[in-house]
Amino acid sequence: MKKKFISVLLCLIILCVPYVVNAITPASDIIYEGIDVSGWQGNIDFRQVKESGIDIVYIKASQGQRKNDYLEQNYEKAKANGLKIGYYHYVTARTVEQAKIEATFFASVISGKTVDCKLAMDFESFGNLSNSQINQISKTFLETLVEITGKEAIIYSNTYNARTVFSQELANRYALWVAQYGVSSPTNNGKWNTWVGWQYSDTGTIPGINGYVDRNKFTKDILLNTSEEIPNITPPDETNSYINYTVKMGDTLSEIALRYNTTVNILTSINNISNPNLIYIGQVLKIPSNGESNNVVDENNYCCIINYKIKRGDTLSRIASNNNTTVSTLVSLNNISNPNLIYAGNIIKIPCSNCEHEAGHAIYTVKRGDTLSEIALKYNTTVNELVECNQISNPNLIYIGQKIKIRC
Repeated sequence: MKKKFISVLLCLIILCVPYVVNAITPASDIIYEGIDVSGWQGNIDFRQVKESGIDIVYIKASQGQRKNDYLEQNYEKAKANGLKIGYYHYVTARTVEQAKIEATFFASVISGKTVDCKLAMDFESFGNLSNSQINQISKTFLETLVEITGKEAIIYSNTYNARTVFSQELANRYALWVAQYGVSSPTNNGKWNTWVGWQYSDTGTIPGINGYVDRNKFTKDILLNTSEEIPNITPPDETNSYINYTVKMGDTLSEIALRYNTTVNILTSINNISNPNLIYIGQVLKIPSNGESNNVVDENNYCCIINYKIKRGDTLSRIASNNNTTVSTLVSLNNISNPNLIYAGNIIKIPCSNCEHEAGHAIYTVKRGDTLSEIALKYNTTVNELVECNQISNPNLIYIGQKIKIRC
């Protein structure tokens, strides 16, 4: 019995050691409870939010060159109820020039507003950008933002992108607000050793907010030294940042996104499209004027890679079109020597650029005949990981229409 006890104890120690070693710690011992909000939460009763123990709220200010419809009312109500306020911007830029424009736009929409927390960059939708391009865009955005506002900035990222995408140079210059759910502490990404913000849940519930809200813990290091107004900044001229495209017969949003090296999500956001499956002949769309795409495809450029089993009659161009990617991307990602020669039954990797996403996760909707093991295989994960991430009590029982989160 004693030997058995010692063996069990050793196993537990061995299992725990990597976790301790891989933990990323808060930047200080002073921790504030916080939330981040966008337009999804609708009207918020910030009095109840404050009374529930929330100290800090990060408000989505803008995305691309579109102002968040709820920015003004969220700011006024949060400020009136004594919450400390931060702002974040969702980056859609595809060139360094667009990054400068977006940074200026972000600064312009928060001009004249008091800010208590460091300004945050949320860059997570990369399309076919290479890691080098992503980091150049990020660096330009952050440097421009800091220069024109005079305020410090931070990077919001899930652990996957923090580990595989963002550079050590950025990690050395900007603190991390990390998104990771279902863990007792964020795991080390090898670049940042500490966090100033930890988004630990995307299914939080708070009095005063209908539905789910992101829950966070923030350290005192996320606060600016003084609470001041953002100086007045003139909005950028967007003439050179977008091109106008007139929808033609047979066009789909996914095909247009593919043609111009962008994503459906970005096009719907820029053009205020409520239904991405419904566009009209003659409709004029604004499209980011992208530079040349990179021909060398790195699997780490994508939040998720799915496994696709080639069917009889498939062509690489049809697979690319159906999955909002390009033939060249599939050729590079799968080391295909002849794009005209693929075989039914073979498995190829496809970047999940048109997957539904929430922060830190891809979202899969269960279809008739699906099993958890097949979903795990498709997304290069395990049944145990899906069970833990989605708190599934019976892995043999999933339902049509059920949303399954796949951790990125």
